[in-house]
Amino acid sequence: MCEDAIISGLVPEVILIRSGEEAVAENWKKNYPGLSSVEVIVLSEALFLKLSSTKSPQGMALVVKSPETDSAFPYEEGKSRYIVLEHLQDPGNMGTIIRMADAFGYTAVLFTEDSVDPYNEKVLRASMGSCFHIPLISFADSAKIFDVLKEKGIPSIGGHLRGMDLRSVDLPRSSALWIGNEANGLSELTSSCCDILITIPMPGRAESLNAASAASILGYLLAFPPDN
Repeated sequence: MCEDAIISGLVPEVILIRSGEEAVAENWKKNYPGLSSVEVIVLSEALFLKLSSTKSPQGMALVVKSPETDSAFPYEEGKSRYIVLEHLQDPGNMGTIIRMADAFGYTAVLFTEDSVDPYNEKVLRASMGSCFHIPLISFADSAKIFDVLKEKGIPSIGGHLRGMDLRSVDLPRSSALWIGNEANGLSELTSSCCDILITIPMPGRAESLNAASAASILGYLLAFPPDN
């Protein structure tokens, strides 16, 4: 994950290395010229363990500034696809969805600012570095997101238990998939503003899927819609 951040253009303020892993920092400095002046601090194993939130850290860490989450809105007519997260709270869900969006070639992940921080340490680990590969854009609220999507002519598709069976819907080539809060789903206002509400048929006994599982199924179908 540290190397993913470096490759993605983040320049650390400090490189922290556990004693015995100094070769890692040496290789980074050799392979990435932008790191030549970055300070390297070597820590004892005991101290590195205190700094790390994992039980078995790999022995390297970076101190970096969080990337901006309000960058220019990326858009390519007829091709852009977005994942929109409304009030999402679970960092594991957020990270998994970011990873899915990266894997399936989505243009960006949009989210309301009351969602979990996309650079929360648990989000970072769940995303497996994808948080550095795809634009993550924060909006004050859902209305602001709808304004931008409507301006670009991008249809909004909401994942909703009361939606149409996804097998019966003609899926657009360019769209924004909305995923709601884990406990409450999409807000009533957002549900009413979406162009289409779809649901995943579940013949088993489970009442629902968690947000990341549902987003992955719907996200795949929207990324590779079947020929109509």
